[in-house]
Amino acid sequence: MLWGSMAENGVGNLEFIPTTMNKEVYQEILQRNLRDSAKKLKLGRRFIFQQDSDPKHTAKSTMEWFRKNKIDVLPWAPQSPDLNPIEHLWRHLDVKVRQRPVLPRNIAELKTALTEEWLAIDPEFTKNLVDSMPRRCDAVIAARGGNTKY
Repeated sequence: MLWGSMAENGVGNLEFIPTTMNKEVYQEILQRNLRDSAKKLKLGRRFIFQQDSDPKHTAKSTMEWFRKNKIDVLPWAPQSPDLNPIEHLWRHLDVKVRQRPVLPRNIAELKTALTEEWLAIDPEFTKNLVDSMPRRCDAVIAARGGNTKY
């Protein structure tokens, strides 16, 4: 499993998760990566973090972690469609790794391939994903919370 971050101007950290992710593991990942990613992405001290409503993301202790670290989190409806643009980034990463001339043959090679492709993601790609958010939200509203093309 992977954790990664992105913003309009590119990708942040990427972390490989060798265990089942629960709220404690998630908070440790945030502690190691979120501020560093924000710094790399030149987001400043005030930014809005987007995540879905997975229980480990919305656990009381996770929300307390965000509050203590003064990180604003975009409100997310519990039963909403997944509009998070990073899902498209994960698909893009998967396609790029599968298109490599030599496919990874083991975990070490897969990690190398994923890291190389992650670092090669064009900031224009993430900009387009972020810029699509108003259209994504409009589509959900028009579909009254139902399925959309996103």
